[in-house]
Amino acid sequence: MFECRTFITVKEIGEVLGVSESKSYGIVRDLNKELADKGYMVIPGRVSRKYFEERFYGVENETEVKEVQHAGK
Repeated sequence: MFECRTFITVKEIGEVLGVSESKSYGIVRDLNKELADKGYMVIPGRVSRKYFEERFYGVENETEVKEVQHAGK
């Protein structure tokens, strides 16, 4: 099956952040609202992986995300 790396799902957010599904839905809803307010199209139940990483890790590319995640361990 094709794995979409462009978007991060509610389930993935829960796993990455260690939060409940309910909290993950709230995060997706809030991030999608921010994007919609900026004029971007959004998909319910998932959010741009890049935007999620920028907002939660303060980084702009996957290498930086891995460095931040590794430093936290």
